[in-house]
Amino acid sequence: MLKIEKYGAIDIGSNAIRLLISTVIKEEGKDPLFKKTSLIRVPIRLGADVFLNEKISKINYLRMKDSMKAFQLLMKTHNVVKYRACATSAMREAKNGLKISKKIWKKTGINIEIINGNDEAKIIASTNIKTYLTHDKVFLYVDVGGGSTELTIYANGKTVISKSFKIGTVRLINNMVKESMWEEVRNWIKENTKHYNHITLLGTGGNINSTYKFSGTKIGKPLSYEYLEEYYTMVKSVSYEERISKLNMNPDRADVIVPALKIYISAMKWSGAKCVYVPKIGLSDGIIRSLYNEKV
Repeated sequence: MLKIEKYGAIDIGSNAIRLLISTVIKEEGKDPLFKKTSLIRVPIRLGADVFLNEKISKINYLRMKDSMKAFQLLMKTHNVVKYRACATSAMREAKNGLKISKKIWKKTGINIEIINGNDEAKIIASTNIKTYLTHDKVFLYVDVGGGSTELTIYANGKTVISKSFKIGTVRLINNMVKESMWEEVRNWIKENTKHYNHITLLGTGGNINSTYKFSGTKIGKPLSYEYLEEYYTMVKSVSYEERISKLNMNPDRADVIVPALKIYISAMKWSGAKCVYVPKIGLSDGIIRSLYNEKV
């Protein structure tokens, strides 16, 4: 007998807000099957508000409120049994972040949890990323967002160390990352990978997913360091408009793709990684898994 339920995850990031609705199919004696049923992405760039002006603007608050109302209706229509809404770097740093979350709860009934970088990394770690964590490999996990980048070292199938850095794509396109931050990331990676002979990168985030899709690489196969460098050079050489018209990128992807690739390539260079696996998972997937695990 099959048990079929739907769960919802709202991810409020610095570059975009997403609603993921997943169907979880459980058959007795088997592992649950997680199927993405619907994914809605709204490019509300909260980071541009917060990192420049330290608070969320009225216009973006109104866009957030309308998005949450729409998400609430969609989850109701899908008969979602449980959901969770998490906000990351932008709302975490906004002076009016808590005030905005309370106003949205009153207007929409959606309670937004503002989580820290470590919580974010733990939620993502609850996904099927574990299938990559074989005991004979050491991984540097890199999750690049609009406001921050989460780094985690996995060895022997377990977490060794994790840290969140205020270096993200929205910060970078607004020239808000000092050279000292790049140095901090470089030193952390070098210090925490120097004891391992071979490092493999695990990359998550919308930009590496977009890069992977463009490459046409077979699912489950990694991207090489050489490919990433070539793609980065090509993307950087064309204008913002050409990335949209010729490379078929969304407008809110076409500007952040360059700084994102720079972060991934730098992490590979500093760790000595020769390839990057792209499991195509993120915070939303982790929220779904954690909700299901709480219920069972």
